[in-house]
Amino acid sequence: MPPDPALKPHLITFPTTGESGTGYIAVAEAGASIPFTTQRSYWTYFTPESIVRGRHAHYRTEQVLVAVAGRIVVLTEMPNQELQTFVLEKPNVGVYIPPYCWHTMQYSHNAVQLVLASTLYEEADYIREYAEFKRL
Repeated sequence: MPPDPALKPHLITFPTTGESGTGYIAVAEAGASIPFTTQRSYWTYFTPESIVRGRHAHYRTEQVLVAVAGRIVVLTEMPNQELQTFVLEKPNVGVYIPPYCWHTMQYSHNAVQLVLASTLYEEADYIREYAEFKRL
């Protein structure tokens, strides 16, 4: 299925409650702040600053990436060659990654990335070769 041109990477600011004296809670809810039902959650941590992760796209999976600690620089490329850079450094802000979006991430030494995904893991959903992504 070809990519939906209406779906583009964009920032999501999660509703937050609290105050500096007692701390904050940010809430991610399917159908409200998250545009899909989450089927899988995972996190990355202790990634060396010199490592670039990601380097893939998905045929079906939608994701929201959140830097719950530290800073993550996310580079995205859509099939129409639209490039965007997102700097995640607030735990109440995430970036939406639609299907057919090539993305890479680079982390600060203390970064913890939470990923909310619309599908369970399936290797066949990954577009791992950049040439294949460009062909699509």
